[in-house]
Amino acid sequence: MQFGIFSVGDVTPDPTTGRTPTERERIKAMVAIALKAEEVGLDVFATGEHHNPPFVPSSPTTMLGYIAARTEKLVLSTSTTLITTNDPVKIAEDFAMLQHLADGRVDLMMGRGNTGPVYPWFGQDIRQGINLAIENYALLHRLWREDVVDWEGKFRTPLQGFTSTPRPLDGVPPFVWHGSIRSPEIAEQAAYYGDGFFHNNIFWPADHTKRMVELYRTRYAHYGHGAPEQAVVGLGGQVFMRRNSQDAVREFRPYFDVAPVYGHGPSLEEFTAQTPLTVGSPQQVIEKTLSFREYAGDYQRQLFLMDHAGLPLKTVLEQLDLLGEEVVPVLREEFARNRPADVPDAPTHGSLLAGAKTGEGAQA
Repeated sequence: MQFGIFSVGDVTPDPTTGRTPTERERIKAMVAIALKAEEVGLDVFATGEHHNPPFVPSSPTTMLGYIAARTEKLVLSTSTTLITTNDPVKIAEDFAMLQHLADGRVDLMMGRGNTGPVYPWFGQDIRQGINLAIENYALLHRLWREDVVDWEGKFRTPLQGFTSTPRPLDGVPPFVWHGSIRSPEIAEQAAYYGDGFFHNNIFWPADHTKRMVELYRTRYAHYGHGAPEQAVVGLGGQVFMRRNSQDAVREFRPYFDVAPVYGHGPSLEEFTAQTPLTVGSPQQVIEKTLSFREYAGDYQRQLFLMDHAGLPLKTVLEQLDLLGEEVVPVLREEFARNRPADVPDAPTHGSLLAGAKTGEGAQA
């Protein structure tokens, strides 16, 4: 099982000081957080993609390429690549290039994003969001697997005898997760291709996440990729820790109360009771994260959001120390306990390459 962090790259004022970091400071902070993730033994760093203030990660492959040059083991991913408003040809080429630069330490998460105005900015219609996701990914899937592609669809100009370059490293495309909070069509899409399904697992109660994951697992088996338990599932989550739980609540409350996404709404206590957000001691984080298996089954990837809502870099790095030293080692051991032998590990370039050689690779 893989553990890591994901960032949405928001530029948010620190409510305790009133200071807003510059865009440069925030970008550099995201890099520092990724490097810290590798230092403390995490497996994955994932960045979002946004094209509007107050966010900075408009070019994920640029950032991940820079981080690739400064890391050795970290899997570099996205916590959404906008399949609706990006050209699938450009996605194919950008991530294949990143694959080569990072020696295969690359995967990505497809999604529609949560910012409506991005559609017209890139010449698309938000009312076609699902159809764009389906058609664009169908083309991307072919571009990575066919050396020469002839293609015609509704949303972009046709391709005749087109070859995407560079070709995927070792002939093996990056593993794809399809991320969705509420759209069953995206869970269906992930299942159809035998790809991974990622639920961000931050804003919704457990019963909703359970329904989405169960739908994906059922349809994964329907399409002949394996048993439902063999489907590849990832979950998000958000935590804030101090060794004393009261200290964690007291310190995080002002950030929670004005957070861009959930601020000015339910209280911190209400939100933590109804969603996977955990604010407390490392032991409380361990216990709540382990409970995810009760409704998601044995899954492959757990990512945490830790640098949101104006938290200063120093605080985030302290959180990563706690995560890497006190939380993840216990989670690795506990999640491995009684894990059925036929539940696959999280896909990597190495495992996909081995599978391709034996004819058993994912995303065939």
